[in-house]
Amino acid sequence: MLNGKTILITGGTGSFGNEFTRYILENYDPKKIIIYSRDEYKQFVMRNAFREFDDKLRFFIGDVRDEARLRRALKDVDYIVHAAALKQVPACEYNPMEAVKTNIDGAMSVINAALDTGVEKVVALSTDKAVNPVNLYGGTKLVSDKLFIAANAYTGESGTVFSVVRYGNVAGSRGSVIPFFDNLIKSGATELPITDFQMTRFWISLYEGIQLVIKALGEATGGETFISKIPSFRVVDLATAMAPDLKQVEVGIREGEKLHECMVPAADSLTTYEYEKNFIIYPHMEWFDMSAVNTKDGVKVTAGFVYDSGTNTEWLSVDDLRKLIAAMDIHY
Repeated sequence: MLNGKTILITGGTGSFGNEFTRYILENYDPKKIIIYSRDEYKQFVMRNAFREFDDKLRFFIGDVRDEARLRRALKDVDYIVHAAALKQVPACEYNPMEAVKTNIDGAMSVINAALDTGVEKVVALSTDKAVNPVNLYGGTKLVSDKLFIAANAYTGESGTVFSVVRYGNVAGSRGSVIPFFDNLIKSGATELPITDFQMTRFWISLYEGIQLVIKALGEATGGETFISKIPSFRVVDLATAMAPDLKQVEVGIREGEKLHECMVPAADSLTTYEYEKNFIIYPHMEWFDMSAVNTKDGVKVTAGFVYDSGTNTEWLSVDDLRKLIAAMDIHY
């Protein structure tokens, strides 16, 4: 599927971009992978880490806000994986217009440039925070998701296919709870702060996130939102797994934070199908022909169905979490 293809990754120097690039280079034979991002130092570091693949990699300094630069970078590109975003909730709250420019205006730039240059497929990375959003980051990603789904109505002769993949914080990625706890433990903390003892989260690894993107690249026909079926964990169990002897202190939920992560809201249950390893939310749009979709391996969820980390049927125990953490690479 990816052999002989040229793939551009926006925000490609992040945790996902690095791992996705390595996975593709080691498992496929792409014509070229283009890393499109605005941080020259991160590009320098990534270039050095991938020296053995010099003939396959290109690095473009550019911002997704800059549509003209995107068009230049997209020459002869087959697939786009859109990972660029402002993601830190407090930073987005304090800099709302910057979040809008990157997460919403940037999405529009990617869509317009992809349509104008005849890109085959675009997969945009989303987040649980786009579901019933309570913070600006989630609000901008909700708009971004809507834009990418609606873009399928404007493809015309280009035939570009747009889809979305949705998951929460990747385990061990920058800014997530695991490196936060790990840093406190290594610095000699005597207790771990827990925002709420009832809090739950989904667990997804970078590998699982990559597989979901590859699935979308291979199967999307236009407008789908792909969601992995993954286990939940309790944050108190995570703290126990990482530091069983440290006291846990409840400090209260921060502004814009939720008790549980939701991937499929009840409002989307009418067009959601469950498959062996994932859910797919199909668009409820006038232009979308549901009868043309092959759902023979899936089952339509019941009306009002919700896929939520607090009501999930699959859970990780303290021992499960300890084993997973021991095997992972934590990013600061």
